[in-house]
Amino acid sequence: MNTQWFAIRTPDDAPQIEAAAAILRRGGLLAIPTETVYGLGANGLDEAAVAAIFEAKGRPQDNPLILHVPSADWLTRCCEDVPETAYRLAERFWPGPLTMILKKKDIVPPRTTGGLDTVGMRCPDHAVTRAIIEAAGVPVAAPSANVSGRPSCTTAEHVRQDMDGRIDGIVDGGECAVGVESTILDLTVSPPRLLRPGGLPLERLREVLGEIALDKAVTQQLGEGERPRAPGMKYRHYAPKAPVTAVTGTPAESGRWLCANAPDGAGIIAFDEYAGLFPDHTVRAIGSARDKAEQARRVFDALRSFDDTDVTEIFAQCPDSEGLGLAVGNRLKKAAGFHTADAHDGRLVIGFTGCTGAGKTGVLRALERRGACIVDCDAFYYERLRCDPALRAELGAAFPGVLDGGELDRQKLGQLVFGDAERLAVLDGIVRRRLPPAIAKRIMASPAPIAGVDAIKLFESGTAYLCDVTVAVSAPEEARVRRIMTRDAITEEYARKRVRAQRDDAFYRALCDRVFENDYPTLAEAEAAADDFVANLLKEYREDEANG
Repeated sequence: MNTQWFAIRTPDDAPQIEAAAAILRRGGLLAIPTETVYGLGANGLDEAAVAAIFEAKGRPQDNPLILHVPSADWLTRCCEDVPETAYRLAERFWPGPLTMILKKKDIVPPRTTGGLDTVGMRCPDHAVTRAIIEAAGVPVAAPSANVSGRPSCTTAEHVRQDMDGRIDGIVDGGECAVGVESTILDLTVSPPRLLRPGGLPLERLREVLGEIALDKAVTQQLGEGERPRAPGMKYRHYAPKAPVTAVTGTPAESGRWLCANAPDGAGIIAFDEYAGLFPDHTVRAIGSARDKAEQARRVFDALRSFDDTDVTEIFAQCPDSEGLGLAVGNRLKKAAGFHTADAHDGRLVIGFTGCTGAGKTGVLRALERRGACIVDCDAFYYERLRCDPALRAELGAAFPGVLDGGELDRQKLGQLVFGDAERLAVLDGIVRRRLPPAIAKRIMASPAPIAGVDAIKLFESGTAYLCDVTVAVSAPEEARVRRIMTRDAITEEYARKRVRAQRDDAFYRALCDRVFENDYPTLAEAEAAADDFVANLLKEYREDEANG
């Protein structure tokens, strides 16, 4: 079959709109863009056309389809006993990523609904596709335009990869803005039931409807004998060729878990902040841990992209279930066949940073007295130089001569990078690639339930992302100068140069979750205050854990 290509970016392109609509009217298959994913469309009232969708996708026959319409005015064409709630939701969220399950009319064939007496209805937020549906004059059944079980398509090129030669036409309407399929809400039951999380967050639906129940298919696989009431409920979906494991927990927890447990040869799907933790793996970043909308846009592309690699398995960081995180996590878990790894182990990792002489060591000692595993990043760096061939190789290649005789010449390296911003950036890049993963492994290997990480460059190195809490240890400049003079047996002039060569104290205060003000005149007072600070911090954590 010769698959036609339509590049339509505006609903005013009447000749192209009509040509695409003609395919639907004559019973053909047309891939259409929406704001969520690309759909494989056919006349939803034509059983033969609908059957062709199942054949082209290799889709199980009991997996129901969604009818796409251009406006809420079309609801009564396909549905009976349409509740007022449906119109209220349509007024608020249509066009948009919401599918409503309603009682179907006899005009809708059983093949479209998987034999159910209900049908999913949706008005897509893509002007070109609504114009095509209007021109065709029929509601369009359109599951995602991928081979069944594969990751959904968010670009026309993805559709071409799966469907070229199998269908009549592909409409290139640009990249999908949302990236995960629509939210499916069953309005035939009370309270309404969420069957599939999607591009419209559950929280926004609850603002309109109040109580909404969650179907068990949102969090687990349906059994063989159970009948799906909506697309994506029963079968393994969104899967690349390599098996997937979805790693749950906070970003810091899943990041640490992956550093310690992802085997050689595995692919990693990671939040942007964590992508650099896996220098020896094939990594796909899907957006910041704080940006779930970006994760939704990129998750399917990330899953699909591994098929062009030689990875043997894939591990993916999952977001929490707030907002769009519920949908993104659901897609990753479906891709994994709900094979998950729970990274939450009750461990608390605290990162300490601040200027030289601020007194980080005193706070860390207070933590160590409570049985914590302590990682001094400066000492750990030199330890790794002795035992990490990859770190040594990178340093030797970037800075020839600094490893002459097998030992690092610290003075020579300092001379090369001091005052040279470009060379310092190279050194920082090497440390960022090699040190945080090793720190995570050290923490995970320790039986201690608490860990403290001491690093001046906690944030610059990326190590902060491994920490559940970060603490800035702050002290007045004069106190820092005195401490450095005593500790390192150096002159006051040199101590002041070291202090003033570092970042301003405000830098650490702005980035950290907590601040310990170490402005006590005596060592005994500072130690007592550090002990109280650590005790209160651990108490807060235990209370937060108890409250979920």
